Amino acid sequence: MSVHLDPSLYLKNQSSERTPSTNLGKDEFLKILMTQLQNQDPSNPMDDKQFISQMAQFSSLEQTMNMAKSIDRLVESQLMSPVIQYSHMIGKEVTYQSFDKETGEKSDIVSSKVISVSQSEGWAVLELENGEKIFADAAMEVSDPTTEDKEED
Repeated sequence: MSVHLDPSLYLKNQSSERTPSTNLGKDEFLKILMTQLQNQDPSNPMDDKQFISQMAQFSSLEQTMNMAKSIDRLVESQLMSPVIQYSHMIGKEVTYQSFDKETGEKSDIVSSKVISVSQSEGWAVLELENGEKIFADAAMEVSDPTTEDKEED
């Protein structure tokens, strides 16, 4: 039985070029600190003030990294599609100010049930049972029609 090794695994075929990481994370910082502690001169140990200062830097670094992750999550949540953000409106009854299509003047306050949600230029558009389409921020009131029906009985 013969064993064949993949030639790409030979040391001579490995890339000898190292690409250093541009990130110095908390793991790398801890490794540097541990190496520094292990290799200090026993007759002249590291000044405790210097050690406390480095630990404070480490703590600050970790808090900054956690804050950066939180900001990334916040940005991602803000980028959520308006359709997804307003999908809970389907089946709800919205009350809104209607406008006369010819004159553009205010007419009646109208209520209708939301049957679908779409998006137009980044804005959520509610399609209503009465055939109208309104921007989500034009809704003056949102209610659950099933609870209103029960109250009337």
